[in-house]
Amino acid sequence: MADTVLYEVSDGLATITLNRPEAMNALNIATKVALREAVRSAAEDDAVRAVLLTAAGERAFCVGQDLKEHIGLLAQDRETGSGQTMSTVKEHYNPVVRAIAGMPKPVVAGVNGVAAGAGFGLALAADYRIVADTAAFNTSFAGVALTADSGMSWTLPRVVGPGRAADLLLFPRSIKAQEAYELGIANRLVPVGELHSEAEKVARALAEGPTVAYAAIKEAVAYGFSHTLSETLDKEDELQTRAGSSEDHVIAVQAFVNKEKPKYLGR
Repeated sequence: MADTVLYEVSDGLATITLNRPEAMNALNIATKVALREAVRSAAEDDAVRAVLLTAAGERAFCVGQDLKEHIGLLAQDRETGSGQTMSTVKEHYNPVVRAIAGMPKPVVAGVNGVAAGAGFGLALAADYRIVADTAAFNTSFAGVALTADSGMSWTLPRVVGPGRAADLLLFPRSIKAQEAYELGIANRLVPVGELHSEAEKVARALAEGPTVAYAAIKEAVAYGFSHTLSETLDKEDELQTRAGSSEDHVIAVQAFVNKEKPKYLGR
């Protein structure tokens, strides 16, 4: 795995760190490949019970596609007629977002600075966003004559509503941290100096929690957005049966009766 993305697992928490602070954590090919490997590893590892996605430095979480590399690839496409440059959506962005949104464990994004374009999309794919008070978000795509990718046409309307999503996508602008909190993009605002410690604290708490229940909550929320009430009630029945059959449910009930703090096993 390239050093543009750092990957560490400790006590059930996988920490994935975008590590190109000198380039504002822009996504070149090497970084996208490494990120794809990292999120897939976290998703497939049963020892991982929660994931923290964050970035090095304080200026940027991720400014999206590395446009310096991108312009060179576009030039090659024009010379060869291959049209391979935009295959990055299928090869990189889609697998990353699917892994983040679809893994049966919670993902926390610690947004330490600017999140633009695909960087904004990565943050939205996470289940919970802790945002530094100096951070900002920008859809960016229309500003370089592109449409949304990295899942943003699905996630952004669900967070801020379709009307506001259309406004932010058609007329890209900087969304400061306070506004992001008011719009629901940020779940929690913290001083920039406390971002990494607070994000890790929240992610570790999730890693110690009832993993089966968290997975069911994540699946239920995603399902409910695109299904009827009747279908969603059936899905809740299915998922509650699964959660109720977990060891952690028994542990939680016993701990409640005994007035103790539960120690979950994640199964």
